[in-house]
Amino acid sequence: MGPWCAQMGVGGWAGTAAFWLVVVALAVWALTRLFPARPADGARATLDARLARGEIDPETYRLIREELDGLGSATKGPR
Repeated sequence: MGPWCAQMGVGGWAGTAAFWLVVVALAVWALTRLFPARPADGARATLDARLARGEIDPETYRLIREELDGLGSATKGPR
């Protein structure tokens, strides 16, 4: 083999591996900053949007909202 691999040693290989690990980690970090994940819309936001678009009337909105609030408090346990 040529002088490229024989002269490197364990420290050289570890340094090279660490270098590429840092490069990949920075690339992943940069991509997550450029393209953040969209927050998940909850049931309440969907209900609000349906009322705003006129798909449901205010009375239906109130009934469904009471149901959603009841479900939320039922999963949290007794008060």
